[in-house]
Amino acid sequence: MAGTGDVADARAGAVALLWERRAVPRRGPKPALTLEAITRAGIQIADADGLAAVTMQRVADALGVTKMALYRYVPGKVELVALMIEAGIGAAPRPGGAAPRPGGWRPGLDAWAREMFGRFCRHPWSLEATVGARVIGPNELSWLEQAVALLAGTGLDGGEMLDVAATLAGHVRAIAQQRSAVADGRPERAMEAAIGGVLHGHEERFPALTAALGSAAGQGSQGNALGFGLARILDGVGMLIASRAGAAP
Repeated sequence: MAGTGDVADARAGAVALLWERRAVPRRGPKPALTLEAITRAGIQIADADGLAAVTMQRVADALGVTKMALYRYVPGKVELVALMIEAGIGAAPRPGGAAPRPGGWRPGLDAWAREMFGRFCRHPWSLEATVGARVIGPNELSWLEQAVALLAGTGLDGGEMLDVAATLAGHVRAIAQQRSAVADGRPERAMEAAIGGVLHGHEERFPALTAALGSAAGQGSQGNALGFGLARILDGVGMLIASRAGAAP
């Protein structure tokens, strides 16, 4: 079990790798590895077999080097995972820039959330890796920067802007986690199939649920939990913004 000093050292190492600029050596032998190559190897392992499968030994094997050679570049798994998040999630997209424009906060945040969903789905291990106390890199922080920038000038205070971003990200994470847990990537259909299997013969006991499932099947409205949730969250944000505008002198 890692001690407090070990954890602090790992975080300091992650900060150094993510945030400090490092000059490329002008003299001496060319480095055998690069942080980019090491990070890619870690991501490939995590994409294939999950975050738990990423070990310094396995990454070293994938790169054809010894584990000790790997430690010259990355001190340990904590730092490696930080690099993987930074590269795998990447920076927030900035189509046309994140600067707010009239009426632009809602489509901007909708696109922001959907893009985040896509990144999580491409790298499901990142859902596990981006929780708890840890070092956050500049790419990951750019997502929060963009969300707050889109809400600038709406009348919301800083805490409310951050809460909007957290609420949207929480919804995105929940749906992405459910999607990653089913083979075909359609969690709503998997849940409906599971419910339908046990509901058969017990319809009288669960009449409201039976009616809702029948209605959803008839209207073809299944499988839109991401969009439905985003719309309702943004509806609420819009009402809050409108109330602030109405209260203004």
